[in-house]
Amino acid sequence: MAKLFIKQAEQYAAGRPNYPIKLFDFIASKTRCHDLAWDVGTGSGQATQSLARVYKNVIATDTSSKQLEFAAKLPNVRYELTPPVMSLSEIEQLVAPESSVDLVTVAQALHWFELSTFYRNVKHVLKKPNGVIAAWCYTNPEVNATVDEVFRRFYEERLGPYWDQARRLVEDGYRGIKFPFEKIMDDESTESQSFPVRFVSEKEMVFEEFMTYLRSSSAYQTAQEKGVELLTAEMEGEFARSWKEDGNEKKVIRFPIYLLIGKVGDCV
Repeated sequence: MAKLFIKQAEQYAAGRPNYPIKLFDFIASKTRCHDLAWDVGTGSGQATQSLARVYKNVIATDTSSKQLEFAAKLPNVRYELTPPVMSLSEIEQLVAPESSVDLVTVAQALHWFELSTFYRNVKHVLKKPNGVIAAWCYTNPEVNATVDEVFRRFYEERLGPYWDQARRLVEDGYRGIKFPFEKIMDDESTESQSFPVRFVSEKEMVFEEFMTYLRSSSAYQTAQEKGVELLTAEMEGEFARSWKEDGNEKKVIRFPIYLLIGKVGDCV
């Protein structure tokens, strides 16, 4: 799937939402040490920048060199271009030795991975028994009733045929994804279903920024590769009219986030 983003890596970096500080504070509170974190599928480094403020060192890996070009360069972050699937020897060479990593993070990418191999590698590098893995996704944006209705039709009727099957895991908030770790619950949750743990990202956008977000999706880019323009002048006009209805050019867009977090335990 990384190939889908190569042509529009800069657009992807600009269009994606940021992740809230509360998310990283929660994750960091669950790791006993803060020496080394591995951010897998880092893309343009959105999560990496926040991790670098908490962890002494961060290894950030991705399969797309174009994505990594737009990642912020920080003194305690090492970026590595890696193959989609790595053996244990490649993990030790490119990422970190066995039982040396405090935290593994995956932001909006776990659903693309070959999970059995990835989880084996995570269990290999995490410190036992308290090393933590945290993987999260965000679901569809929430603007207001008018914009959301146009988005719903665009998502279902236009984007729908071009989503990869893995997108269904995101739509379900990662509830259906395999996660063979000791689950960490949100002790402060008032919901009976406290796992995955829920957060919200908020990003202020003007209309053109919202359009950039829509064009950065993998389904939109897949359609582009097939010569299909999903955001036609008519469709963009519908979005523009719905955007103007409340008279506010800038709007706060909310993205629900669903976090899977767990400890590696005593696995060998």
